[in-house]
Amino acid sequence: MSFWTRFLNNKEKSIKPWNGLINGYRDLLDIDNKTKVITLCEGNTPLVPAPAIAQACNVAGLSVYLKFEGANPSGSFKDRGMTMAVTKAIAKGLRTMICASTGNTSASAAAYTACARANGFETACCVVLVPDGYIALGKLAQALVYGSQVIQVAGNFDQALQIVRQLSEKHPIALVNSVNPDRIEGQKTAAFEVCDQLGRAPDILTIPVGNAGNISAYWAGFKQYYELGIINAKPKMCGFQAAGAAPIVKGEVVENPETIATAIRIGNPASWQMAAEAVQESYGLVEAVTDEEIIQAYKLIHAGQGICCEPASAASVAGLIKMAQQGRLQRESTVVCVLTGNGLKDPQTALDVSGFSPVKAEASMEAVAKALNLG
Repeated sequence: MSFWTRFLNNKEKSIKPWNGLINGYRDLLDIDNKTKVITLCEGNTPLVPAPAIAQACNVAGLSVYLKFEGANPSGSFKDRGMTMAVTKAIAKGLRTMICASTGNTSASAAAYTACARANGFETACCVVLVPDGYIALGKLAQALVYGSQVIQVAGNFDQALQIVRQLSEKHPIALVNSVNPDRIEGQKTAAFEVCDQLGRAPDILTIPVGNAGNISAYWAGFKQYYELGIINAKPKMCGFQAAGAAPIVKGEVVENPETIATAIRIGNPASWQMAAEAVQESYGLVEAVTDEEIIQAYKLIHAGQGICCEPASAASVAGLIKMAQQGRLQRESTVVCVLTGNGLKDPQTALDVSGFSPVKAEASMEAVAKALNLG
């Protein structure tokens, strides 16, 4: 059978084009049909089986999946909330977007502001505040090349967030951090997708926790699907902070958070209370993983599964492995680990921990064979 015959026979079965998460889930979101959507066709990210991680857990019948949010347009889960936040801000007549960021929010806000300009809102602009010296180069480069104004603050994320909150209260500026409820509204669609892809809710969802908006958003999504009768059970929400930036675990603000996982290097999460409620209502937990545990999981995700994620993403897998080692996973459970961002945002960490370096050789088959010890 020729290609064209197969194509014509399967034409009606072909996958419908994905037009972004607002269009995909509009009837479940707080947005009307008249609002012009600012979208980069975000969402619809892969849910990848992870047998290497299940094997590392060594629990009989355990099924593990990775929700790879690094496949979003700007390379992180932030795009889910940003399409909603920028869409709603533009609809209100606001043209300046502002955020504080450890990197991913700035990249996403800048990308969607550029998208707004491309869709007829030529005066749209973006201002981002980042902690000086504590942002991965890939993320900083994104914010700059998308055309945003980047201000490096001589302080940490929490201080930057306080500043942008004050500015948005005094000026006609849209604050697009996760304190904006439109962000949570968009991000909850990831929970919808997990259920749609699995055909049910997982037993456990593990997720990195920084500013704590994402764990809150997932829980909102699972609850909404449950209330609609689409799923008949909700997962336990298990959030993991880096040990050097674990205010929720410690029960107190961390003034000077430190971790290799820069995306979750936050000492006073803006959505702390919402996250605590999600954990309590789902009978879940929030615990800490060390940088060493994060890097070990990071290596396993890359070399064992072939997925490129940033260090903060690996906190979800590090946490799962820790739970398994502590005997806290039931047999035959289904677990989804959220990988929040793409590894290409932080290439330096990949180079530092890979343990490999390029081998130089002359441009000949003999030289390459010698480098490979092929004789």
